[in-house]
Parts: sequence; C-alpha cells; structure tokens
Amino acid sequence: MRRKDREMSRDFGLDLIDRVPYGVLSLVDEDRDRAYSLPLSLVREGEVLYFHSAQAGRKVDLLAKNPQVGISFVGQVQVPENFTPEELEALAQDKQAGVKLISSVFTTEFESVFVEGEASPVADREEKIHALYLICKKYTPDKLAYFDLAISSGLPRVQVYRVDIQSLTAKRKKYDASGKEMKWGRME
Repeated sequence: MRRKDREMSRDFGLDLIDRVPYGVLSLVDEDRDRAYSLPLSLVREGEVLYFHSAQAGRKVDLLAKNPQVGISFVGQVQVPENFTPEELEALAQDKQAGVKLISSVFTTEFESVFVEGEASPVADREEKIHALYLICKKYTPDKLAYFDLAISSGLPRVQVYRVDIQSLTAKRKKYDASGKEMKWGRME
C-alpha cells in the first residue's frame, strides 16, 4: 500500500466486509488477456468469504481455470465539508492555497478493503447449506422462515464458493470535526 498513513487494521477491514452490501470479484480471463469483474453478494464467517452462483457460466469457467481472486469492498464515500463558504472564499484569495484545496476540498472521504484468496467450490452439503443460510441471513433476514423450503428445491441448482482470505488490506480517508485528516488508524 502506497499510502501507509491511511492503512487501517485487519479488524476494521473485516468489519467493513460485514457492513457493505456487496463486493466486486475480480478474476483473470486468460483467453481474452484481461480481467473480469462483477459485483456479488458476499458474506463472511471468520476468515472465509462465501458467495453463490449458477452452476455454469463465465464466472464458473474462469474460476475452474484460475481460482485466484481479488475482491474489493467499498464502504461510505462522501465529499467532506471541511470549510465554511467564508473560509473557502478566503482560501480562494490565497495563491498558495492550491495544495490545500486539492487535499481538503476536491477530495472524498472513503473506506475500502481489498482481499486476495483462492475460490473453491463447496462440495460438502452441510457447509453449502450453512453458507447459503449465512447469505440469506445477511440479505433476507425477514424471510428465513422459508429457508428450508427454498433449500429443498434450490440446492441442486446452486453452486457455492468459499474464499479463504490469504491477504487483506484496509484503507480509509476521513476527516475529524475540525477538518483534520485522521491518519494511522485514528478512529476518533
């Protein structure tokens, strides 16, 4: 990571994975000599990520050829309001204020995490059901009363993949109430 001053802890990254609605899975498409990325509904349990899939398709084919994956998760992103309109007008009068404008006005606050790992199809029936339960619990918690019925008809048609987290890098840019960037994992 180039900006070590914005690096966050592993726990921060794991929490972010749990909070965001989706991640973007990136695969290698060697036949086309390019990357292939797609958003997925993912869930985490410990150091494992799970996602579901159809049993056939481009993603399934690519994972069979090369199971190495990268997954990006992005949390809150917003433009900070570090200056009042009056302060911005004063900055605009200062010819030396360009760097301050770039770093504190024309910027975004963000939080993100990038995971690398190896995706493998879940073969064990109980693990597959457990992973699907975790996915449903995250995305459709009010429908869990119907989970068993859905599993009884849907399990043969769905593939579940697990990604054991091999590396995780979390990063954040955020300002405190006084407009000072909170660096080196500072949380308050």
